[in-house]
Amino acid sequence: MKIISKYTLSKTINPFLVSLFVVMTALLLERLLVLFGILAEGNNKISIFVRLLSMLTPHYLGLAIPAALCVSIFFIMQNMSQNEEIDAINSMGISLSQLARPFVVVGVVFSIITFLLYGFIQPYARYDFRKALYTATHTGWAPRLQSGKFVSPSGKLTLFADNVNSNGDTLYHVFIRDLSYGKEQDITARQGNIYVSSATQNIQIDLNDGYIVTDDKKDSPSTTYFTHATRILIGKSYMGAFHARGDDERELTFLELIIRLKNGNYLVPYSDMYSQMHFILARSVILIFIPLLSISLAMSQKRKKNRTGLVIALIILVGLDHTLQLSHSLMATKNLSAIFMWVPPVLFGIVCTIVLLYKSGDFQGRITR
Repeated sequence: MKIISKYTLSKTINPFLVSLFVVMTALLLERLLVLFGILAEGNNKISIFVRLLSMLTPHYLGLAIPAALCVSIFFIMQNMSQNEEIDAINSMGISLSQLARPFVVVGVVFSIITFLLYGFIQPYARYDFRKALYTATHTGWAPRLQSGKFVSPSGKLTLFADNVNSNGDTLYHVFIRDLSYGKEQDITARQGNIYVSSATQNIQIDLNDGYIVTDDKKDSPSTTYFTHATRILIGKSYMGAFHARGDDERELTFLELIIRLKNGNYLVPYSDMYSQMHFILARSVILIFIPLLSISLAMSQKRKKNRTGLVIALIILVGLDHTLQLSHSLMATKNLSAIFMWVPPVLFGIVCTIVLLYKSGDFQGRITR
């Protein structure tokens, strides 16, 4: 039995890795396009995009593992059935339910991994992602401009340059219109350099060789020549501080949820934290029974290469995930009992177990006796 277990598990590794890569790519694709759009507007560097992408990985990995596990086990078991390997194993006195045991162990391992992802890693990654995205969308554009394009750092300031270097921070033939303080200032300069002040954290521009035309709407406009001048484009106060981690129940680790619930620390509503705690557990437990689902549906069309079973399995998993999210929402908003969260995974586990025992012939054997 140990040799057979090692054989079946070794055949599962490559399909699992391929499935995980494909599912992760599919899940990330839509978010990637959204991020590209957001960051392109601010002309952010590619390093910011890579950083944001890495922060999304724990969340989507938690979603991809169940699908990849289901797909890989389904294909392995169906191929073994078509090659009559299942019949050969059954002739040795090993039933389908016994053959499923190592896969159940794998499900338990991935259940623990998923619990660690959702309960400990994802809360930090979620907060870091939202904070980094907030920072990028508020300040990401500043040091990087484009030639021949108007930019408005604020509602009263407009900036334009005929030419900009490849880094986007050195400008040539600069024009600035500043409507602050109830007057209009039109500034032209031969050259300008945008940077973030290390002392004040203000985003500033140093201008060389230019003119300032000031019109206060009272007296006639005045013109001033300068060889060097500095203007603040965005002050430090322009971007408010991002909230501290823990203002959202999804940013709390599993232990932090327990501690807050136990100590009566309800900065986040009690029902939100309570439902989040059960949501993490329920999502993790489901992985234990996914191998049973895959094996049962893979055996439904013996010796026929039919992928209908796989489609059914994926529909069941998607439906189960949406059901858990609905239960999570109802627990948080309607103060429902945790039973509503656990009914779907318990029914899922019972049905998967019964179907596998039926496929393996255990029920028929007991009835015959």
